[in-house]
Amino acid sequence: KTTFWECSAMLNDGSGFKKVYLATGFTDLRRGIDGLARIIRFQFQLDPYDKNTLFLFCGKRTDRIKGLIWEGDGFLLLYKRIENGNFRWPRTQEEALEISADQYQMLMQGLEIVARHPIEEISCPEFSL
Repeated sequence: KTTFWECSAMLNDGSGFKKVYLATGFTDLRRGIDGLARIIRFQFQLDPYDKNTLFLFCGKRTDRIKGLIWEGDGFLLLYKRIENGNFRWPRTQEEALEISADQYQMLMQGLEIVARHPIEEISCPEFSL
């Protein structure tokens, strides 16, 4: 069983999580465990009781996030506020976004994990010389 202190350390480095999901867009961070679990279940059609899966939420103020983890015997609600900087949170999608361990590390360092203007492939470029 994971202790609170181990989960707190895991929140920084991402180790020990089977999956990590971002609830993209804005979330009202006044919500508690039950409200966040309802978002996971009904808005994103995911199972909040999936053990060792971290669900992350971010509000309009991007210097704080909440995390929700089912430990098998109860939920652990994590809250993190960074003092300098902000989280580069994807705001446009209406679904939960599963991210890799590397993307998680980037997010915790304040880096953008979803490009705002991704490079698009051009099928037949026109050359003008």
